Amino acid sequence: MCGIIGYSGDKNAVDRVYSGLKRLEYRGYDSWGIACIDEDGLHIAKDVGKIDGIPDELSNTETHLAISHTRWATHGGVSKENAHPHVSCDGSIAVVHNGIIENYDELKTDLEKKGHKFKSDCDTEVIAHLIEEHSKSKGFPEAVRAAAKQLKGSYAMLAINKNANELVGAKKESPLVLGLNGGEYFLASDVPAFLEYTNKTVPIDDGEMVVIGSKPVVKKISTGEEVGKPMDTIKWKLNQAEKGDYTHFTLKEIHEQPLVLKETLRQNKEKLEQVARMVNSAPRVCIVGAGTSRHASLVGRYVIAELTKKYCEVYMASEFQYFVEKLGKDTLIIAVSQSGETADVLLPVKQAKEHGCKVVSIVNVVGSSLDRVSDVSLYLNTGPEIGVAATKTFTSQVTMFYLIAYTMIYQFEAGLKKLMSIPEMIEETISLNEEKTKKIAEYMKKRDDTYFIARGENFAVATEGALKMKELSYIHAEGMPAGELKHGTLALIEEGTPIIAICPKDHTYEETMANVHEAKARGAYVIGISDENSNMFDEWLKIPKIDYIFYPLLANIPCQLLAYYTAVAKGRPVDTPRNLAKSVTVK
Repeated sequence: MCGIIGYSGDKNAVDRVYSGLKRLEYRGYDSWGIACIDEDGLHIAKDVGKIDGIPDELSNTETHLAISHTRWATHGGVSKENAHPHVSCDGSIAVVHNGIIENYDELKTDLEKKGHKFKSDCDTEVIAHLIEEHSKSKGFPEAVRAAAKQLKGSYAMLAINKNANELVGAKKESPLVLGLNGGEYFLASDVPAFLEYTNKTVPIDDGEMVVIGSKPVVKKISTGEEVGKPMDTIKWKLNQAEKGDYTHFTLKEIHEQPLVLKETLRQNKEKLEQVARMVNSAPRVCIVGAGTSRHASLVGRYVIAELTKKYCEVYMASEFQYFVEKLGKDTLIIAVSQSGETADVLLPVKQAKEHGCKVVSIVNVVGSSLDRVSDVSLYLNTGPEIGVAATKTFTSQVTMFYLIAYTMIYQFEAGLKKLMSIPEMIEETISLNEEKTKKIAEYMKKRDDTYFIARGENFAVATEGALKMKELSYIHAEGMPAGELKHGTLALIEEGTPIIAICPKDHTYEETMANVHEAKARGAYVIGISDENSNMFDEWLKIPKIDYIFYPLLANIPCQLLAYYTAVAKGRPVDTPRNLAKSVTVK
């Protein structure tokens, strides 16, 4: 859940990794650190809180080799001692690491018996001591490889040694990508860390390590054998990873949705037809996602069922691993992930592949772990999403399900034509509701609880709306089918409790409005999201009229705006909510 970036090249390494750390802030962190090597040896700077400027102790360092880290505590508390980099006993080796070392206790006990002294409670420190131990009989890269072979769990790690002019990285179940810019080389957990300097990348696979001396060499950790790797060109532009004139990335990404949807619709028809054949022919289809991606999957299930009469099951990614062994090899997995690095998604997908299942991924990051493990990948084309709370990628994921469904019934062109009208309607929805949601946010900021209700295909929008409110504003929010309101939740409704009712004039309208009446009778403050006003609404967030099956793409927009402006009204750090990370790379 943290970010790492290392640099080796002919420019100032501290400047380069500091820039990368700032661009990785969106991943979430509670502490940070930088290690570099110059002619005087190894230098370390680290602390808790946010990094704001190059540390004084490193500001005048002339170095061309550095590693750095933003930490989100998963093993050991938030403290300067637990912040990365971690250093070997002799002070020669520094390590940063993203992941979890599951056999930490066992390794630490063994190392302590050999005389190693630990200074932190962090599992990463064991890596530095392991490398030091192996360095007694091996060169630096081979010592890193030997240490990696002993680790159980997940890791993307970088290591440097004051006695070696090499940057070494290794990967297992955590993201790591190599960036190339002439004589400059980057190793990072995400492309935006070095996108300012290059869009030329080499994805690193599980079980591989990278040794950067005069040039990068990729090897298998298990054997030390060199691996030939193709270079990718990332199509993202630097300005896509910058805020521009917007106050927050989150607001920028909400406003980008009309353009993003057009980019998502630029799909390869032959690949969509391949996926459609796979879905049509599979006896069982399991859609797997976490958080926002799961909510998009729930919309997708409704859309596919409505248009094609094909039923698909949707699983929470973290729970799907418990069902994998029950699947037949004729099961098709549709894995949905923005980053393609979500640990909860990757683990069961890999297990399903081992059982002979085919995997289709809906993913934003080309070359991500999920992309590479899939039989077919459909790319969202949204560009980087920096705000921790997913917004534009939800719209893109839902749109992809529409494309799949229309292609399944041999109506790709007709579906595409219908979807091409949506960007203008999203733009209209933003225009209609931005000022209204600012006003409603002043009411919402005083409330402790709120409930989002809907029926049918819009139920998933209610759950997503509640998630956004929780993530951004820290207000307790629940999303549920409107019919479930009377099965317990009505007991929580009191005078002034906000109910966000997503109730466009579709086949679910009358039943949803009946539930609104029940809540209103108990004092609820009703915020209606609909194409038609009602005297039951205390506030009306208007969406344009459209074919009912497309309402989720419009109804979601006011939910995003309301969550955003409520968070602003409460003074929350919108782009980096507390305790949350953009890419959840540990289980």
